[in-house]
Amino acid sequence: MGDTARFETNRSRHMSGKPITDQQRRLYMSYRLRETQERAAARAGISERTGRRIDRGISGKQRPPRDWRTRQDPLSDVWDSEILPLLSNQPDLKAVTLLEFLESRFPEVDWRPRRRTLERRIRQWRAISGPDQVVMFPQEHPPGQMGLSDFTDMDELSVTIAGELLSHRLYHFMLAYSHWEHVEVVLGGESYVALAEGLQNALWMLGGVPQAHRTDSLSAAYRNLDKSAEEDLTERYRALCRDYGMTPTRNNRGEGHENGSVESSHRHFKDAVDQALLLRGHREFEDVASYRRFIAELAGQRNARRREALNVEIPFLRSLPEQRCDDFEEVLVRVTSSSGFSLRKVFYTVPSRLIGHRLKVRLFDDRLECYVGRERVVTLTRGRPGGSTRWAHVVDYRHVVHSLKRKPMALANLRYRDALLPGAVWRQTWEALIAQCDLRLACRTMVGLLALAHEQTCERRLSEQLAQLLDTRQLPDLEVLRQTFTPEPEPTPSIVVRIPPVSTYDHLLPQQAMWS
Repeated sequence: MGDTARFETNRSRHMSGKPITDQQRRLYMSYRLRETQERAAARAGISERTGRRIDRGISGKQRPPRDWRTRQDPLSDVWDSEILPLLSNQPDLKAVTLLEFLESRFPEVDWRPRRRTLERRIRQWRAISGPDQVVMFPQEHPPGQMGLSDFTDMDELSVTIAGELLSHRLYHFMLAYSHWEHVEVVLGGESYVALAEGLQNALWMLGGVPQAHRTDSLSAAYRNLDKSAEEDLTERYRALCRDYGMTPTRNNRGEGHENGSVESSHRHFKDAVDQALLLRGHREFEDVASYRRFIAELAGQRNARRREALNVEIPFLRSLPEQRCDDFEEVLVRVTSSSGFSLRKVFYTVPSRLIGHRLKVRLFDDRLECYVGRERVVTLTRGRPGGSTRWAHVVDYRHVVHSLKRKPMALANLRYRDALLPGAVWRQTWEALIAQCDLRLACRTMVGLLALAHEQTCERRLSEQLAQLLDTRQLPDLEVLRQTFTPEPEPTPSIVVRIPPVSTYDHLLPQQAMWS
């Protein structure tokens, strides 16, 4: 149909004086934004003359507002008598809850087709008669004024380390003005140690200090502490902020939106991690260190887009102190005759030469540094208890294997045997040995394998060999493996010592007489 024919059709359509509909008016105004008056009118199904009237603000005859129903109200029997009293007492009731209530009250009626009507009616009631809602006040943060810290759980992303699921959190620091961020992997909970270490790492990487530092209520960090311990950690946090010249501020309890800048950034960063893992093709990492590098690189890429805003903010930051504050807890322990010590439901082994010594232990989020006096003697991976009643074990077989060689049967019922074996392959080898061998032989073989791995520094290669034997359903032969992994001794060089005759020293006699 050509434009002339369409115009005639529109003209004849409005000769009767029938008013245009609201939908036609909206269509015309939408088309008119990008098309000529003639084409917009044609596409909306009205005449060009009507289009001119709409452009001049004269919409012509308008249909009076309808004040009658076109169909029966499906909630007329229950709205005033049942639903409205409940909403008046409990405005937060959801439509699905009220629908279940109606189904239990009037089981003979099928209420499912009326759910959308109920939802619209409740929404309309809240807009007209409902209670006031919480108002969010958008804030403007001057450069250099505010830094924010928080923790976020990452278990939902299912990151694995060497095939095992990594339960962890992220510590997240952000500047409110430029949105520059620093992110660290936290293996424990929300603790003062994790906060102090992550915050200081962020500030020293940034090279400056904001005027104020905001966190949540930190109640998670002090959840299991008594009153005195809680007050001590609170004072340590205040002292940390005081040393850096920051004003410590906290959200009101239960008001997470008051930390909204970093809370929103949590979601965006977790989405970025998830997308990067999808692009990577898998969620497996060789060790925690490689996963830390992955997170740091991702944060660096995001910060590159904020360089311009950061350059504006840096001049407003305060100077760093001369040195970092303590970002660890310090406790004293005594090494027992088991060549280890217990700390917070975790048993740690240390070299046996430390038995009987009192160690000063510094607890970081991911490690323990042990000192005798001022000398650091060993660094241990920090362990986490499995629950309120389960103890964990952080055991290094190198600390005790020399004693196990003298008492191999101690391995049979050793309390921390599973933690002593350095991997899943070793545990499977132990299970195969006790299933097919005499217990004494199984203990001697396994202890011999551990000693071989330690003495020849061949744990990884020996693990690969044990995995091959498991695949072929063979038991390890200790003597064969010793020959395989013990290097051949180098041949002793043949040295011929020729003793000169005594007469060759005669030419020294005149010289001796001269000096005498």
